[in-house]
Amino acid sequence: MATQSAKATTDHEEIRRWAERHGGKPAAAKRTHQDDDPGIIRLMFPKAPHHHDEALEEISWDEWFDKFDENGLALLHEPDSNFNKLVKKDTAESKH
Repeated sequence: MATQSAKATTDHEEIRRWAERHGGKPAAAKRTHQDDDPGIIRLMFPKAPHHHDEALEEISWDEWFDKFDENGLALLHEPDSNFNKLVKKDTAESKH
């Protein structure tokens, strides 16, 4: 659950730095990844306790950010944990 410290961003470098600092990798849901379309994107944290990433496959940051921008997303995240959620950019902007 997000706390008051959660923040939203669309900045690619901020997202990449945050994810990598927490062991995160760009991923797509295997069942939706086809050819050049990554399908549904997520961030996976393979070293996190109780991770359930079996349905995900790692993709490149370029693929991940292309889909992120194409879908008008923002990353809601807690700077000091691996809590994150992809939300629509306009939803994130209306809450801040």
